[in-house]
Amino acid sequence: MDINKVSEDEMQIWNMWKGSFKRIFGRVVKELSEQTGLSEGDFGILDRLVQFGNGKLRQQELADLMNWDKSRLSHHLTRMEKRGYVIRSPLDADRGVQVIITSAGQAALDEALPIVSMAIRKYFLDQLTDQDIESITNLAERTKSDPSLR
Repeated sequence: MDINKVSEDEMQIWNMWKGSFKRIFGRVVKELSEQTGLSEGDFGILDRLVQFGNGKLRQQELADLMNWDKSRLSHHLTRMEKRGYVIRSPLDADRGVQVIITSAGQAALDEALPIVSMAIRKYFLDQLTDQDIESITNLAERTKSDPSLR
C-alpha cells in the first residue's frame, strides 16, 4: 500500500467526518446568527476577548487566537467598531494595538452564549455516547500535541 495515497474507504471516512462537522457547525452558526444577528466571526472575537484577555487583547494575539491573518481581522474589527462592539486603542509601549470589548459587545456576547450553548448541546453533545466523547477527546489531544499540525 502506498502511504502517500488515501484509499477509497479512508476518503469516505474523511468526507463523512468533514461533512458531519460542517453540518453541526453550520446549524450552531445559523442559530447564533438568526437569534442574535452576530456572525461566527463576531462571536469568536467577542468570546476570545473575554475568555483569553479579560475583555482586551493585543490585535496580533487576537489574530493568532482566531487563526486569521492581520488584514482579515482588521477589516472585521472595523465593522465591529461601527456596530459598537469593540474599540481599538494604540499601545504606548510599542506599535501594537489593543482591542477592547465594549459594554454593547459584552451584552451581545451575554445574549449569544446561552444560544450557542443550547445549539452545541442539541446538535452535537446530545448525539454522543460516553465512548464517543472519549474517542473525540483522545483524537483532539493527539492532534493538539502533533507538531506538524501547528
